[in-house]
Amino acid sequence: MALSLRLYIDPETGDPHIYNHGVEEQEVEDVIILPNEDRNGREGSRIAIGQTQEGRYIRVVYVRRRDPDHIFVVTAHELRGNALAAFRRRIRRRGK
Repeated sequence: MALSLRLYIDPETGDPHIYNHGVEEQEVEDVIILPNEDRNGREGSRIAIGQTQEGRYIRVVYVRRRDPDHIFVVTAHELRGNALAAFRRRIRRRGK
């Protein structure tokens, strides 16, 4: 079965919330399928961080449903600045 993503819809715009952060559905799917990091978030959520096919580093906040192939995406945004530097340090340390 293929991965099924449901995106949080911004009630003000009627569009997926990820659009507010300049992130596309395919980028979210890239990171969910092959994350460099996937850890617990708050209140049952998970946080996946990874690189898209285009090379951007994206953080995705999501909730996995009972069926592991169904995922509800709360938000996603590009990592930049200090957050990106910290992520790269964590990845380097794991490689040692």
